[in-house]
Amino acid sequence: MKYDLQALDAALAKRIEEKKLPGVTVAIRGPEGIIFEKGYGFGDEGGKVPMNEHTIMGIASMSKSTVTLALCILAAEGKFNWDDPVTKYFPNFELKGSPKDAVTCHHLACHTAGIPPMEPLEWSIALNTPGRSGEWVEAMRATAPNKMDKIEQIIDYIAEGKYKTLGGPGEYMSYSNEGYAILCYIFDKAAGVPLEQFLTDRVFKPMGMFRTVLDEDCSEAKKLASDGNITRLWERDGDGNFTVDDNWGILPPFRSCACVKSTAHDFARYYQCLSNHGVIDGVQAIPAAAADMMCGPQFPLGEKAYYCYGLNKRLWHGHVICEHSGGLHGVSTHGCYLQGENYSYVAFCNEGDQDTDDLCWMMGNMLMGRPLEEEQVWLHPSGETFSQPEMLEGKYTCHEGIPVDFEVFTEDGKLKVKRPLGVYDLVHCGETWFQIFNKAGQRCGRCHFWVRDGKAWGVQVYTRVYQRAE
Repeated sequence: MKYDLQALDAALAKRIEEKKLPGVTVAIRGPEGIIFEKGYGFGDEGGKVPMNEHTIMGIASMSKSTVTLALCILAAEGKFNWDDPVTKYFPNFELKGSPKDAVTCHHLACHTAGIPPMEPLEWSIALNTPGRSGEWVEAMRATAPNKMDKIEQIIDYIAEGKYKTLGGPGEYMSYSNEGYAILCYIFDKAAGVPLEQFLTDRVFKPMGMFRTVLDEDCSEAKKLASDGNITRLWERDGDGNFTVDDNWGILPPFRSCACVKSTAHDFARYYQCLSNHGVIDGVQAIPAAAADMMCGPQFPLGEKAYYCYGLNKRLWHGHVICEHSGGLHGVSTHGCYLQGENYSYVAFCNEGDQDTDDLCWMMGNMLMGRPLEEEQVWLHPSGETFSQPEMLEGKYTCHEGIPVDFEVFTEDGKLKVKRPLGVYDLVHCGETWFQIFNKAGQRCGRCHFWVRDGKAWGVQVYTRVYQRAE
């Protein structure tokens, strides 16, 4: 297929300029190899590190699929079973209100164990990362029971039960970094070698990813970047001013949750290998059974995204898109592959709290013959007013870090939500699904309410379930 790469380049550059992103790298691969790779902007404030496809960057939560892939390789080799109870590896693990052996590794990987959003990851970053300051850091340090630098401390915190579970294992999906922290150490026990070593020897090197590493403090990544081609970390304040530093997040027990460093070139290879049944450059780099297990037929497929093993899966105009985003201090990423089609595409940005999914949409749209600017939105307004708003009204809270409220109320017959940054409209999209719009009419989120006995007990905002405040 012939692609209009000039049009894609112009569209990407325009969007990056509109969003004033400091540095972005993108890559697209297909059966013919590299289709498009480019960097935009700079990795440093002095303009001495121009971004390119080999610039080493953090990938944050895109890291999660690396531990699930490692476990899928063990499963394909008969050394691990996704249905194993977590207690097989951590006998002290216990989730309040559930039988000890009912939570499985599968539940952790799919974020369906029943673990609500909680603080340990935020505590770990605040207590272990030097050079951080500000209101958030001080709040986390004031509330942390310990440094959260060991997996046992996370296991103990969950077992203490100082929270309200979301339900029984398998009932509800709510994104849990704590669950993935536990999976890292389950891998170590099942494999008999550290995850870092396994990924380097069995995943990254066989896939030809020579500028990719899982490390705790970026020290190994800096060694790989002996050429100086590594980004600094950018953040923007409320006035649009940037601060730039090298304070990479250190969160010891959350290793594969967020600590992989890579490049657009390398991670496009990784996703292409998963798309192509474990084959890259004509070589079977990983077992086909492992690659196909990640988002296999055991998981539902539809227009709405479903979280599989470290990746979301959704159907879009006849293509199965498997994808994940990531975000940390100085990191905003998104990456996708077309399942079974041997195509992949990624977009990495060196500023925190930004979205790069729109950049990936452009690349994916080009591959699929769709209009470049088409938004890949899988929720659509119903055109109807939700008939029983009283069931949804009330305050819901997320306790992942500083508590965040989601307060739903009715005004002039319309459902609205008050959030930390203002008041937004809730637009009904069928069942108890809603899109969130700001006063300017811009879509800025989605949510799904869970109703029991005539009243919503929780609302899933993107991937986190906020529970009704008592």
